[in-house]
Amino acid sequence: MRCFYSTELELQLPAGHPFPMDKFRVSKDMLLENGILQPEEIIDVGTVDPFLLRRVHEAGYVQRIQTGTLDRREQIILGLPSLPGLFLRSATEVEATRLACHAALTEGVAACLAGGNHRAFHERGEGFSVFNDVAVAIRDLQVKQPNIRIMVVDTDAQPGEGTHALLAGDPRVFTYSIHVPRRPTAPTAAGSLSVETVRYIEGEMYLNQLFVSLARALDTFTPDLVIWVSGVNNHRNDRLGQMQLSLKDLQRRDEVLLGALIRNRIPVAVLYGGGYNRQPEFTAKLHRNTIATAKRLAAAHRGL
Repeated sequence: MRCFYSTELELQLPAGHPFPMDKFRVSKDMLLENGILQPEEIIDVGTVDPFLLRRVHEAGYVQRIQTGTLDRREQIILGLPSLPGLFLRSATEVEATRLACHAALTEGVAACLAGGNHRAFHERGEGFSVFNDVAVAIRDLQVKQPNIRIMVVDTDAQPGEGTHALLAGDPRVFTYSIHVPRRPTAPTAAGSLSVETVRYIEGEMYLNQLFVSLARALDTFTPDLVIWVSGVNNHRNDRLGQMQLSLKDLQRRDEVLLGALIRNRIPVAVLYGGGYNRQPEFTAKLHRNTIATAKRLAAAHRGL
């Protein structure tokens, strides 16, 4: 199973910043140390062509990220400082997602060891999401295969308003999301199927809502590719997720969701999404577990 990564994904942030930027490197190291992935399965990527970014994002916004000239308000909404390396890091993450989607189509399962920036809009970033890698990848795939049917499955605890807004009205795309309630001031763009849970939902109730509603989505729309924004901020010890899932609940989520897609021969590209556990290394462990499950199930299916 090919997984896409770059050392450029780890940007040095000011001390005390809440975004766990080292989770990408730590999870990658865990995957190698545990023998889950072999070194040749981790593909190093460069930066995406800015032209592809401008298919989705306002040219002026892309330029402000490139030149490090976001104003104070934009930086507060984004949640990240306008550092010189921000463009390189973010454009590399988009390229990793784009390549993972192409690989999934040909190989069945692939992963970006980052990605899932579902809160980036046309003209701005929000909630640590600089460029919407999902939307950029989809528009790239559509150029090559105009009739391709793509489903975005977003199980990150936070709603992906940016993805919904950028892909709204496209009958070739179905956006599914299960998340805690939106903030009262949040944008109102809704996906094809948006499922709001109660805040601080327990695992059993969450999993029932997920499995029933996702089955309904797959009955409604038959995809040629699923892009899964997995998210691990559903864990009960996450600082931002506002859900109460245990480690076993997340493992069950991954097993059932991936198992259903792989058994039904639906290609899937796995992206990390959010994760801000109070124990920093535990975030990386949860992401590692998702990739490990994808690798194991893909290998088992090939062996049938």
